[in-house]
Amino acid sequence: MTNRNLSKHVGKVAVGSGLLAASIYVLMINVTLAHIESVSGHVPFDMRPFGYGPAEAAMLLDALGADGRAYYLSRQIVLDTLYPFMLAVTLIATICWFGQRMPNRKLVRYGIAFSVGSALFDYVENLGIVAMIWSWPEVSGPLVHATSSATILKSVLTTLAVLLTLLVGLNWTRRSAAEVRP
Repeated sequence: MTNRNLSKHVGKVAVGSGLLAASIYVLMINVTLAHIESVSGHVPFDMRPFGYGPAEAAMLLDALGADGRAYYLSRQIVLDTLYPFMLAVTLIATICWFGQRMPNRKLVRYGIAFSVGSALFDYVENLGIVAMIWSWPEVSGPLVHATSSATILKSVLTTLAVLLTLLVGLNWTRRSAAEVRP
């Protein structure tokens, strides 16, 4: 496969996975997470980038009730099992696509590492949420703190991955513009 064909392929992966990731995200924000917040009157765990403590976790889990906790497991967690992978693929493909012309690939490597880390901590967060729901009403403080830490790390790494993707894209745009100028 030539570099040009590889570039087209990576670009198609970036766009295709981006559309799928965006669709899942919109579905979560407008349907599952909105439903969880509506039922409980509290912000779902997934939407708390600065974390939460045992008292906040208990309030959310209690307010959800049995049906709300079952919904969290059967709808939100299912979607949030697909989303981290699709987001990571989108960010990595985009970074690789735009980063092909960069002489210094350090930003590309960091962007890939942050994207993978973001997905991994999102999965750790999901496992923690599942464990909290399954153990309700006996949720341990260490479990809440570990899950909250995963939420915070997921949020930080996602932000860094997106920023690096934008930075690599900006660098690509600048380099492309410089090549066009006489």
